[in-house]
Amino acid sequence: MTTSLDTPLLPVSLTAGKLPRYTPLAVLVVSFVVVGGLLSLLGSFSVALTVVLGAIVFAVALVLISRMVEGGRAAKDRLATTLMYSAFILALIPLVSLLWTVISNGVQRFDLYFLNTTMRGVYGGMDAGGAYHAIIGTLEITAFATVISVPIGLLTAVYLVEYGPTRLGKLITFFVDVMTGIPSIVAGLFAYALFALFFGPGVRMGVVGSVALAVLMIPVVVRASEEMLKLVPNELREAAYALGVPKWLTIVKVVLRTAAAGIVTGITLSIARVIGETAPLLLAAGYTNSLNGDLFDGRMMTLPVYVFRSYSQGLVPKGITDINYQRAWAAALTLIIIVMLLNLVARLISRFFAPKTGRR
Repeated sequence: MTTSLDTPLLPVSLTAGKLPRYTPLAVLVVSFVVVGGLLSLLGSFSVALTVVLGAIVFAVALVLISRMVEGGRAAKDRLATTLMYSAFILALIPLVSLLWTVISNGVQRFDLYFLNTTMRGVYGGMDAGGAYHAIIGTLEITAFATVISVPIGLLTAVYLVEYGPTRLGKLITFFVDVMTGIPSIVAGLFAYALFALFFGPGVRMGVVGSVALAVLMIPVVVRASEEMLKLVPNELREAAYALGVPKWLTIVKVVLRTAAAGIVTGITLSIARVIGETAPLLLAAGYTNSLNGDLFDGRMMTLPVYVFRSYSQGLVPKGITDINYQRAWAAALTLIIIVMLLNLVARLISRFFAPKTGRR
């Protein structure tokens, strides 16, 4: 009698019932070629339509082929993977398009002369002037707004997380939620009205713009810091209390140090949120063609307002020279570079302050 041990073993292939690794790429290329060819024959070819229809044909064809070869479970997995990559690419398209548009239009005027020159004495369609005064104004106003908002937002988050849900805490949470949805123009009107009580109507100063931006930054800082503080394990707090460390020192040395990376990221996001605001700064800080480095005396120009005014002036003279558009695009490129540098600095700071893990 033959037992199961005497039965010869059949060779098992680990790649049986699987599509080759190059199948998705091949199906994608064939889908685009077929769709592009059909649209060309119909006389309605366009790159955007070819990409959209080609992606749909690719998803359907890949799922059908996978279902026939690999089975229904693998087909569902490939469909989910295709949808995930499609969503990722769709999210990248506006970003890449925006960067390409700003860089291609702004690089024409972006040079050292533009970065080191103000608009003082520049009129009409003169091929001169730069955004130095706007860069200085943006950095000073945003920096002072950060000085105002970060301590308030961070201390508020510490109170909400570390001292428990109280009636005051619930009230603060409610007002933070309300402030999150405040339109930027309302923040500018609030700052203008506040300083108009002391300095009279028509007041325009850099510090007024900083207060307006701080109103917009505070709820973002509170929310980001609050979420990061909640991620700190309670075991760390309890271990510090067991060693006799006071609560305030535990917050400073343990909690804030552990959440430092996330807090810095949240602060950077709040800065990026307000650095491009135009309406509140136009109301609160005004505009000028000259350099003004004093936040507490006179009007100050900022990059968003500089872009707005340059673009609104249009072609001069009589639709011949586009120098204003060139300045606007170059200022927009400068603003993007500043935001990118801020994010880079935030990454470095978060890496430096992040708690060290593992043993040396």
